[in-house]
Amino acid sequence: MKKLETGDKVRFLNTVGGGTVKGFLSKQLVIVEDEHGFDIPILISECVVVESAGNEKLGLIPENKETTTDKDLSPSVTEVKVKDNEPVQETAEGEKITACLAYLPTDVKNLSSSSYECYFVNDSNYYLFFNYMSRENNTWKSRYNGSIEPNTKIFLEEFDKTALNEIEKVSVQFIAFKYPKQFRFKNPCSVELRIDTVKFYKLHSFRENDYFEDEALLYYVMRDDVPERELLVSAGDLERAIKEKQAADRRPRIQRIEKKEKNQLIEIDLHADALLDTTSGLNNADLLEYQLNKFNEVMAGHIRNKNQKIVFIHGKGDGILRNAILKELKTKYPKCYYQDASFQEYGYGATMVTIK
Repeated sequence: MKKLETGDKVRFLNTVGGGTVKGFLSKQLVIVEDEHGFDIPILISECVVVESAGNEKLGLIPENKETTTDKDLSPSVTEVKVKDNEPVQETAEGEKITACLAYLPTDVKNLSSSSYECYFVNDSNYYLFFNYMSRENNTWKSRYNGSIEPNTKIFLEEFDKTALNEIEKVSVQFIAFKYPKQFRFKNPCSVELRIDTVKFYKLHSFRENDYFEDEALLYYVMRDDVPERELLVSAGDLERAIKEKQAADRRPRIQRIEKKEKNQLIEIDLHADALLDTTSGLNNADLLEYQLNKFNEVMAGHIRNKNQKIVFIHGKGDGILRNAILKELKTKYPKCYYQDASFQEYGYGATMVTIK
């Protein structure tokens, strides 16, 4: 049987599909690009060569080499090198997947003209086979797809500020696996992120982090096995949300009525400096007339509020204003009850009126 090589066209033995060999994950696992441009990891034993590429045609390395070099791989695919005698160094924390996108300015001292680098960080004990995409209207564009080793980061792209609008909405999808050892099953991840492009103009947006020596802007895709935001919403969830919204719209809207406290005490300060910004040009008679007008205005405004208590602060002085108020009460408001207000609070300078 012919040994599988990069560039060979293959079909899958036990499943529908096939494509072109792009690289090797190990001695047993190969990356095949299908007709839609998606890279699929599959066992070499599950591939049947239907068209040989030929070494001379593709400039491949001799057949006695076990794997291809990085130059033989597509720029969007990174070979995952798994060596049986060099197992992956795992950590206890790495059993839960944490992954993020990281953006770093190439010239942090000159953000106005700096370009940016984008990395994908795999903080876990798993290999991730991933696709990094940006949204264009109602469609998606794959910006990078490939594999990343456990506990590593991989460079995805470099772009300038003219491309910021392209990455306002991005998505990362990945599947996780270990090889050749056994592992706990992880659900495929599909997460959509909204990138705040304004942050790329602000120096404080780039912060210290655990993954780079330089400060970076991080957007997490998954933390401790929990996706940041699920891209897909099931039809059942959507239908349930619509029904709940419709039910809420049909329900009568109930508003709490805050009752005003009955007979809340009202204080009115009749001192001239409390009523007027300046008393310039006014004599004592003018001031007294203005103060009485204010008194009658307040009384007229509350005369229908039974049991309303109003404290008029007139001061002790020579008693002219107090006596004028008492005269008004006797002649215009004979049904109202009045008395000296609390001595402890107002001294002898206030009169409390109760509307009857």
